Amino acid sequence: MATITKRGDTYRIRCSLGYDSQGKQVIRSTTWKPKPGMTEKQIEKELNREAVLFEEKCKSGGGDPHITFEKFAEKWFREYAAAHLKAKTIHEYRGKTVRTYAAIGHIRIDKLKPRHFREFFAMLGNCKSERTGKPLSPRTIWDYYGFCSSIMGYAVRNELIDRNPCTIAAPKKPAASIKYLDDVQARKLLEQLEKEPLADQVFYTLALVAGYRRGELLGLEWPDIDFEHEVITIRRTSQYISSKGIYTDTPKTVSSARSTKISPSMIELLRRYKLKQATDRLERGDLWDSGWIDHPRIFTALNGTPLNPTMPEKRLKAILERAGLPPVSLHSLRHTNATLLISGGVDVRTVAARLGHSQTSTTLNIYAETIRSAEAAAAQVLDDILTKKKA
Repeated sequence: MATITKRGDTYRIRCSLGYDSQGKQVIRSTTWKPKPGMTEKQIEKELNREAVLFEEKCKSGGGDPHITFEKFAEKWFREYAAAHLKAKTIHEYRGKTVRTYAAIGHIRIDKLKPRHFREFFAMLGNCKSERTGKPLSPRTIWDYYGFCSSIMGYAVRNELIDRNPCTIAAPKKPAASIKYLDDVQARKLLEQLEKEPLADQVFYTLALVAGYRRGELLGLEWPDIDFEHEVITIRRTSQYISSKGIYTDTPKTVSSARSTKISPSMIELLRRYKLKQATDRLERGDLWDSGWIDHPRIFTALNGTPLNPTMPEKRLKAILERAGLPPVSLHSLRHTNATLLISGGVDVRTVAARLGHSQTSTTLNIYAETIRSAEAAAAQVLDDILTKKKA
């Protein structure tokens, strides 16, 4: 129950939120001042209403503002992340708790200042990756910032603090850096794929010509292919994290659930592969995964189970070596698809829709250099046309 104390021409409303971890009572308070001309009865009525609203606000506002960053972060994981973030994102953020908690986990969230986060991000610049032994990249440090900022933003929304000190201390956002194959290299990859097992030929050709993400490719099932209309629909993704193994998830964003028109040659390649998979199923008999009937994945392990997401990257590396091509990642084939489309004159809105970007600005930011090059080439073409001398 909130308590009210008159202080001159104002009133102080106090609300108890229990006790903190040190046994100290947690009190929040606010001041209310009546409007000029209000009667005593009006003041009493409005004051009681303000007290009730303030108490409800306190109790729904996230609890103890004296809570440490670590304890509040765990609360954020339970209350916000579990309901709003993908399992893979939560897993990645969990991996950032060790360094974060060691640096600022002991500090109360209402005591955290921009300097704490500046010092933390600067310290990360001197850390090395436990996996590679190399210094943490600017991209990784930016991800730490995203983790901390989300937690502090949750504290603001719950009215435990007035502003987010982390955003004020944001490190410089790393420039988008993409690797891709040019048109000559892309054709060379397609030529090499014709020499590879059919499953690999279909997987990497589709990655190149459709620009799908790895999880989208691995989540494809045969009903997602409309052979008659030459359309593929993305309905799910296949992911992997150590705590869950391989699991099925929804597409990355609402826009990622999309339908893509593909070429007749790609459709024919898929037909051949579907027949090959059917033959493999018959040969393996009971050894083929029984769950495939309900979820007929296109790309599977030898026994019909979902393919481990780490396998395509390993296979691509070997294929690129055999083709004498630079060692780009699987995601680089998505970038190759986008850059070739843009260089070929396809408008950015169409490219964004095919890639499943929720905003065209995302495409513009990622492929800014390619767009500038395409515009320069267009300008040169126009100049050549307009300045061409009559014969």
